[in-house]
This record gives sequence, C-alpha cells and structure tokens, in this order.
Amino acid sequence: MLYKNLEMMKKLDEFLPEIQKPARYIGGETGSVMKDKSEVDVRFAFCFPDTYEIGMSHLGMKILYALKNNVPNYWCERVFMPLPDMTEQMRRRGIPLYALESLDPVSEFDFVGFTIQYELCYTTILEMLDLAGIPVLAEDRKSLTPIVVGGGPCVCNAEPLCDFFDIFVLGEGEEVNLELMALMERCKKENSTKEEFLKLAAKIEGIYVPSLYNVEYNENGTVKAITHAPDAPETVRKRIIRDFDKVYAPENFVVPFCDIVHNRAVVEVLRGCIRGCRFCQAGFIYRPFREKSKDTIISQTKTLCQNTGYDEVSLSSLSTSDFSDIEGLLSGLCEYTSKNRINLSLPSLRVDRFSEEVFQKINDVRKSGLTFAPEAGTQRLRDVINKNITEQNVLDSVKIAFEGGYTAVKLYFMLGLPTETDDDIRGIYDLAKQVVEQFYANPDRKKGKSPSVSVSLSTFIPKPFTPFEFEPQDSEEEIRRKQKLLMDYASDRKITFSRSKYEVSLLEAVLARGDRRVGKAVYLAWKKGCFLDGWDEFFSFEKWKEAFSECGLEMSFYANRRREYDEIAPWSHMDFLVSKEFLISENKKAHEGKPTPNCREKCSNCGVASKTGGEICRAVG
Repeated sequence: MLYKNLEMMKKLDEFLPEIQKPARYIGGETGSVMKDKSEVDVRFAFCFPDTYEIGMSHLGMKILYALKNNVPNYWCERVFMPLPDMTEQMRRRGIPLYALESLDPVSEFDFVGFTIQYELCYTTILEMLDLAGIPVLAEDRKSLTPIVVGGGPCVCNAEPLCDFFDIFVLGEGEEVNLELMALMERCKKENSTKEEFLKLAAKIEGIYVPSLYNVEYNENGTVKAITHAPDAPETVRKRIIRDFDKVYAPENFVVPFCDIVHNRAVVEVLRGCIRGCRFCQAGFIYRPFREKSKDTIISQTKTLCQNTGYDEVSLSSLSTSDFSDIEGLLSGLCEYTSKNRINLSLPSLRVDRFSEEVFQKINDVRKSGLTFAPEAGTQRLRDVINKNITEQNVLDSVKIAFEGGYTAVKLYFMLGLPTETDDDIRGIYDLAKQVVEQFYANPDRKKGKSPSVSVSLSTFIPKPFTPFEFEPQDSEEEIRRKQKLLMDYASDRKITFSRSKYEVSLLEAVLARGDRRVGKAVYLAWKKGCFLDGWDEFFSFEKWKEAFSECGLEMSFYANRRREYDEIAPWSHMDFLVSKEFLISENKKAHEGKPTPNCREKCSNCGVASKTGGEICRAVG
C-alpha cells in the first residue's frame, strides 16, 4: 500500500490556499516515487537548500533521487526550503519541515542529505534543520539517526560546515550513496551506535567524517596541523565513476506542477573539463574528463522525452562543445528532435568551438540571444587565466551569430583577476565595441536593426583546488575603482553593463576558503536571521559583518590576503586528484603569462592520471 501522511495533508489543507504557489509544497507530481512504508528499510531525505523552482532544476538531484529509489527497500524523498510566507505558517502551526512524497517530518528519516552547490546556502541549511526540529549542531545529535550528510562542489572545503554535519561525500555520488545506505541498513539491524556507524563510514572511499579530525592553529591564524583519528584516513580521496558511459542515468524525471527555472529534460553528455581555466573550480574538482558515447546520449534523450513529455531537452556538461564528435552528436539528435518538434538546447558553448555546423543545429532554439565568456578583455590576461581563446575566436563566433539573424549577444567578464591592469579593464569595452562593429560589418543585416551587447561583470573569487587558491581577492575600494574606470571609458550606448555586488562576492570568498572557525560565524549569522542569502531580498551583509566581528574573525584574513605555497590550507586533507604541486606550477605560469595546453593537446601531469592508473585520462585522446 503506497504511503501518504494523511494527518499532515489535513493540516496543510487549512492554509495552503493562502500561500504563494502552493504547488511547491504538496508533492504528488507525475514521476514522483511512492512506496509502501512497511517495506522500506532506509529512508533518505534529499534536501536542496533553496526554493522548489531552483532545486527541481538540478540534474544531480534527479539522478540520485532515481538511483536510490531503484532499490526496492530504499526510499528517497525531496525536500526544499520554503519561502517566508510558508515558514511563518509552519512555525505558527507547529508543522515541521516535511518531505514531498510522504509528507512525513524530515526528522523521521535515516539520512538528511544536503546538496551544497554554492556557499551562500550555508545558513539556509541551518534554517532547514531547525525547521525540521533537528538539532543544528552535530554534537547535539546523539542517536544513530538521522545522519546529516552533505555533498556537492562546496564540500571540497567543508570546514566551515563541520560543526553541523556528520558526514560529507566527496566526489561523484552514484556508487558511494548506495554504499552508505547499505551500511545504514546493516547498522540499524545490528543496533549500532552513531559513533560506530561513523567509524565504519569513514572506511568508505569518498566519505569524510569531520568529527574524526582535529585542527590546530598558529598564532597568526593560519592552520598549524590537521590530525586524524586512528579510524580515519590521513587524506580523504574523492570518488569517481570510471566507466562514465555505463553510469546510472534516470529514465524519468519528476515533472513539476508549476514552472521551474529549467523546466525541461536534461541529459548529461560528459563530466570534467579539458580546458584548465585557472579561476574555475569546477574544471579541476570534476576531473578527469569522461564522455558518454554518442549512441548512449541519443538513446537517453529519446527515453527521457518519451517518458516525461517534455518538448525541450538540454545537453548538460561544463563544456558541451568539447564533446569529441559534437557535429555527429547534434546530427543524430536533430534527426529525432526535429521530427518530434523538440527543442534542443546547448548551454556551455565555447567560442573556439562555435562553428557554422554547431550554429545551424541550435539556430531554431536560441531565439533570445547568445552568450559567450571571454572572461578578460586582453589576450595577455586571457593567457594569465589560461582561457585559451583569442579575440578572433570571439569575433568569428559573433559574426556567425549576426549573419544568422541574431542581434543580441551577452559577454561575461571578471574584474579583479590576478595581475589585472587598467589596460585589461579598458580592453573589456574595446572587445565589446568590436562585437558591435562586427554586427555592422555584415552586409546582409536587416536595415533599421541595431545590435544589443550586454556585458556582465563579476568579481573574481579565489576558490580551493584551483591555481588561484593562493591569490587575494581585490578589496572593495579597488573593485569600485575598476568599475568606475570602465564606466568612464565606455561610450557606446549599444553596450550595457551589469555588475555583481561586492559584498556577496566577498562573503563567497570567505566561505569558500574558510576554516572550521568560520562555522561559528555561520551559526551566528543564522541566529541573527540570515538564510536564503543568495536572494537579494533576503541577503543582509550587515548581519554577516556583525557575526564575524562577534566571533573575533576578520573577513579580509580569508578573502583578501595572498597565501604562501607552503601554508597548510584548511582543505589539505581532501584529495580531489589534482596535486598541489600542479596548482603551484600553474600559479607560477599564470604570473609569467604562460598558458597551458588543454588535455586533448597534451597531458600536463595534473596528478589525475597517476592516481587513477591513467586509463581514464588516456580516453581523452
């Protein structure tokens, strides 16, 4: 008998009509998995620390949700952060945070798992735990269940969250999640304690148990030593899927009742990245580069579209155009999508792989404009960051777009990159101006039409496991100066500029490179009312400043100082396969202005090949 909490349904019926978009909170969507509770041995509450619309767009959640539910006696359910109108009613009526499938309280689950995609969700995690009635601090949770577990890109430096989590999963979760659930099934049958479970979990490759590690600090605030208990490894190595063509992929998605950010089918085509852009954390922590076969991608696309009814499918990766046979893949897909009137979307296109052939395949989909990411305004600085594209690559790409009838182009740049000069700043406008001129160079352009070039300026954020993890972030005064310099230099009204908020970038840098002491500031900020910090209407930098001040911590210590190569980083006991020696070498090459070839051109000995036996990396060639 499929289970649903009828008592909770009655409570929700009393007030949900008064809540904005109640479809976020009721479950029951097509594709959602219901089970007989009496036949379930392990329950997993998969929590996305943001709203339903954002979380339901996340591919990782879709994959692990289906994977776990494929095991008959495991039940994975979805949980999202309610918006304030809903949380106010829940707290007033004594309704705890619940899972959408069963409507059962999250506190009743064996695992409460969070995917941690960005640093500004940290306080939202605490708010969700509190709303569920689960003690926020790990030391206050004594029983075997629930185990609070975190995964996703941010756990490459999980130290600011160590006070709150029992376990972190490093790397790719398809295999390790099932191993963890099997361990819980065993420990429940054996009446194991939480301590016994954690010691056993620490023996699983890819599992980090922070309570089994101790951190000491020098007088200057830097890390002195990280020591581990006898039951834990000295370093925790991330998990990877070796045969990516055979990795689990869902045949169905939960189809939401209301619109979400990316309401479409999504098929993953590759993992990792061959490029090595020195600012890009994802490009390093997701190594090695692996592809699915063309036939596998086409088959999964057909299956998903047929099972969900979606009329749009997106090919997902860090750089879809780096698929080795992108033209062949698109030809095979378009044969199906065109016949069935399904839109094909290709995010993450690189300008040096944007060909006439690729453009023709996406031309029916990209109606609103095209986005390219030069990142820096001059070739000198693009060499520093190892972007490995030229000005001509950009102009050739926009030429194809303009000749194809497009009039709108968006360009992404960063301010505050290492070694940046004022000439590099002016180069941003100069390149954007050349894009405008490329439009008018098209003799077949429609008369009376003018181009629209949008320039997005984000502030550089140094991240762990990148060659720029040692670099300082520019001060607010310096970023403001650079923004003004560019605005004063720009004169063409066809070019518009948007800028990120420095306070948000600063906090992200602090949390990204923070140590365990930062957890106290996260806790205090949450106690002051911070959550959903990624939303402008909820973000309060003043509360965050107060929290750091009351903890005796300086944000500048974590964000605005250069770190020496021999400094022990808070994440030094994490192994994401790329060696520190390689990151140091790449940092030195950046300051020399020397680029590094991509992985297809030449192996740069980043460390992945030696740690994986080399057979995965050889597949790149």
